[in-house]
Amino acid sequence: MRYKLSDVVEFNPTERLLKGTTAIKVSMDKLSPFTRDIPSWEVLPYNGGAKFRNGDTIMARITPCLENGKIAQVNILGDGEVGYGSTEFIVWRAKEGITDSDYIYYLSQSPNIRDVAVKSMVGSSGRQRVQQTVLDNYEIDLPPLPEQIEIGRTLSAIDAKIAANTAINHNLSLSGKRTNAVSMRVCTVATAA
Repeated sequence: MRYKLSDVVEFNPTERLLKGTTAIKVSMDKLSPFTRDIPSWEVLPYNGGAKFRNGDTIMARITPCLENGKIAQVNILGDGEVGYGSTEFIVWRAKEGITDSDYIYYLSQSPNIRDVAVKSMVGSSGRQRVQQTVLDNYEIDLPPLPEQIEIGRTLSAIDAKIAANTAINHNLSLSGKRTNAVSMRVCTVATAA
């Protein structure tokens, strides 16, 4: 069955976060392209911006960030905690009993959705933004909730393996640099002797 995105996704849900309240902030520059997890963030007083909870997806609404794959799923907050970020994020939240949060993240990453969002951009050159109404009215085929959950679970498992491999590669790279530094010191000491 076909649905409008706004019928199955709660866009930019209302959250309460008082100005000056210290909270986790995710700036646009903290997102890695085409990476589900948020690699870093700050803890700062809230002074405005998009608000979100764990399970929400944050998608860049501005060029060139969206084209560069700045979309992530929030998983860095405590239970019931509200975080915030750039005003240039569109927050996607699954609707309980209708959609699965993991499925929504992968849906937002799909070329069909991203292409529609990019093509809808308006504004001055270099500062173009996605038209929210185009996303709201875009129609999709939506599988039943149990199938969404299975799709989300499968893709999440693959993303977890990619993240683990990336961490291993990073550690090996650091280990190699330390080994090279030690070898250079040994050579320097041996040459000096």
